[in-house]
Amino acid sequence: MRLRKVKNIEEKIKQCADVIVFNPEQQKGKWNELFNNNNPIYLEIGMGKGKFIYENAISYPNINFIGCEIVDSVIYKAATKFQKNKPDNLLLINIDARCLKDCFEKGEIAKIFLNFSDPWPKSRHEKRRLTSTDFINVYREVIVDKGIIEFKTDNQHLFEYSVVSFNQNNLDFLELHLSLHEELKEGEEDRHIITTEYEEKFKGLGQPIYFIKVRFK
Repeated sequence: MRLRKVKNIEEKIKQCADVIVFNPEQQKGKWNELFNNNNPIYLEIGMGKGKFIYENAISYPNINFIGCEIVDSVIYKAATKFQKNKPDNLLLINIDARCLKDCFEKGEIAKIFLNFSDPWPKSRHEKRRLTSTDFINVYREVIVDKGIIEFKTDNQHLFEYSVVSFNQNNLDFLELHLSLHEELKEGEEDRHIITTEYEEKFKGLGQPIYFIKVRFK
């Protein structure tokens, strides 16, 4: 799907300074000061329109949430939706995830969400996948000891690739679902699942949602 460009995006995005943290590298080691508390920080990489990160922030006020999005027009649209009712525990950053270690100290992030990431199906693009070894090594630089990654996708190839990648990088598997919503329903597990926009669409079409939860050793 081709993204529609936002006119004068550079100027417009500056109007969202109450939601988007500009120059996030200046906050390295000081994010809890910015949130004005010592609560754990959860990071969503590739937050898209922001439904998932926003609903999490509303549901869990004792956790701080940061949404990371590389596309400026996408983060702008999300920020404008949040501005009227932005929770105090939610901030956004407009960076490439490869730069996370420039913006966070080791141990500043407690959990990472990877929701419906671009599968980059061609072999030559493997290093762009957010579950590749290159990216896992970046996450290792900023996450707490025994920090958690939660991963969702509708793409079977990316799911299979990620299972292998997490295993090769010595992460512990805590959960693995081939069809998250169906398996939890069949098991009658009482668990509130916050969904993304894509997830709602795929659920409606009856497509399986693959889910992996892993922990760094």
